Amino acid sequence: MRLTFCGVRGSTPAPGPEFVRYGGNTSCVALANDGEAPSFVLDGGTGARRLSRMLSPASFVGVILLSHLHWDHTQGLPFFGAADQGKVDLFLPAQGDPLEVLGRAIGPPHFPLRPEEFRGCWTFSSLDAGQHEIGGWTVLAVDIPHTGGRAFGYRVSDGTATIAYLSDHSPTEFGPGPDGLGEYHENALRLADGVDLLVHDAQHTAVELPTKAFLGHSAAEYAVGLGTRAGAHRVALFHHDPDRTDDQLDDLVDGFAGNQVPVIAAVEGTSVDLPWPNEL
Repeated sequence: MRLTFCGVRGSTPAPGPEFVRYGGNTSCVALANDGEAPSFVLDGGTGARRLSRMLSPASFVGVILLSHLHWDHTQGLPFFGAADQGKVDLFLPAQGDPLEVLGRAIGPPHFPLRPEEFRGCWTFSSLDAGQHEIGGWTVLAVDIPHTGGRAFGYRVSDGTATIAYLSDHSPTEFGPGPDGLGEYHENALRLADGVDLLVHDAQHTAVELPTKAFLGHSAAEYAVGLGTRAGAHRVALFHHDPDRTDDQLDDLVDGFAGNQVPVIAAVEGTSVDLPWPNEL
């Protein structure tokens, strides 16, 4: 499995010289089978434009799974040019008619086109929690707490490697937990159990969390704690605060040096091949 980070920011894009090394596009992660083009995408933030450039001149044929419907996870969908001559099966957490729900933000007067007017061949479907086989991938979709609408965390496998994707996660909704950062609750542990890579919301730090928890995100320290408790092989900090500069992200990752589970920060445009070489 090859995983490519196409967009790694949360909330809103972060342009500017202070955000060049880690990237400023919002959430989008592409998965590919060995030697093949990406065919499975998690979220459609502005990073979807980077994925289009990666694929050019080829078209995209595959699946997009949305974790939830906030702007930073959907605003790249109308600009996903690789789908203009391709085929996309898009799934979102079940909460009514998918076209109607998406159309509340993508469509007049907020946007000139409705989802059903996207170029290319698109299908739009609701996804229930549970185990699924989608586009040749095994997917576990589980509800996780996040402010403002239904949100899923995903566990995805191609039979050679497994990742967990909890892009937006508010574990404090279940209480402070053992360290004040939120509960290490059953659904989160189930998703992250023994995965090759845990891609997890790290928008805040433990110091910031008391004043920012109402926004519905996690502290980086929680992401690392979850990965450690669940036996993940690596943790990738993701959904970076749009104001956190490259230098600040360097310092954040350096603070986890020597942790039981290795910690990286997701960098836009980079790929990782799973399983990790020393685990083959």
